[in-house]
Amino acid sequence: MQLERPDLSGVSPEVLAYIEALEAALDDADEEGGRSPRQEAPLEPSEPPTTKQMVTISADGLGKRTSRHHYLRQRRGGMGIFDLDSGDADPPAFLLSVEESAGLILITNQGRAFRSDVRSLPQTDIRGRGASLLADFPLRSDEKLAIVAPDQGGSYLVLVSVRGQVRRIGSQYLGKSLQPGTMIYNINEGGAPAAACWTGGNDDLFIATRQGKAIRFAERLVPVRGCLGLRVDPGDAVVGVAGANEESGVFLLTDDGKGTIRLMRGFSNNKSPGASGKVAMKTETLVGAYSVKAGDDVFAISALGKIIRFQADEVPAKEGVVQGVNCMSLRNDHCTAFMVCTIAAP
Repeated sequence: MQLERPDLSGVSPEVLAYIEALEAALDDADEEGGRSPRQEAPLEPSEPPTTKQMVTISADGLGKRTSRHHYLRQRRGGMGIFDLDSGDADPPAFLLSVEESAGLILITNQGRAFRSDVRSLPQTDIRGRGASLLADFPLRSDEKLAIVAPDQGGSYLVLVSVRGQVRRIGSQYLGKSLQPGTMIYNINEGGAPAAACWTGGNDDLFIATRQGKAIRFAERLVPVRGCLGLRVDPGDAVVGVAGANEESGVFLLTDDGKGTIRLMRGFSNNKSPGASGKVAMKTETLVGAYSVKAGDDVFAISALGKIIRFQADEVPAKEGVVQGVNCMSLRNDHCTAFMVCTIAAP
């Protein structure tokens, strides 16, 4: 009997995504002559038990932590599994892999900084509700999270605004003595903070925008008071910054789940900051940029709270401009955040 598809306009996006996944599986079965639908590759053990935590935080500051080893690897292009349960109106926005003992640096869209501890977040199963990171902080009515970074990772925390303004902040200013609400970035000089990364002091900075443009230059060229790092086109905005060098690669991911590793030997270094940049990836919807090396794992999360873990080595590394390969299968959904982490050898 042929059934007519009912009106699904009132169904939640999460349920609709599940229905469409089932329909796709049935289509696969029909194409294969009635055999059972193809199954995704089974999840693989990824690492032994570790104190590393995956911290997932929503746009409004609802967060949780889960031991990283509970997330099993899939093959690149899988659908992932449900993670943070924050509701349709508050999608996941930040993803970190940090030590259980680490602190978290929270920077708002008004350039103010606060500190919290990873252990202050509830430890839950992979699918968990979490609790507010911001409940104990005196935020203003129009103040929201812009950046979440661990308090460990390098000598300098590099901040880049939506309009490409860059500032380096020494790690000593972001320790446990940080006063809640300290103004560490002047949003009048380039808009709200948009991206951050830790550097060692002698790295190159790779700054990328939503439309796939980027620039690379030596971080030592950034003066103490900051400077314009990338001239951003109207309608575009910075979405990522990564520490890099001539031998490294930078992982780029779009909101439709396509990714690439852009090798720095194919992306020339500018002699100074402040230029317009050039195309790093063919896209209009870049999510971010992370430094990557052989053996690393990539975690990506979507607006519906689905998370996937896969090996970065499955993504072809390229010296030139490409559109990327499928890293996460999405239906009525889009990627909101990702990160790259190094896995210790067993």
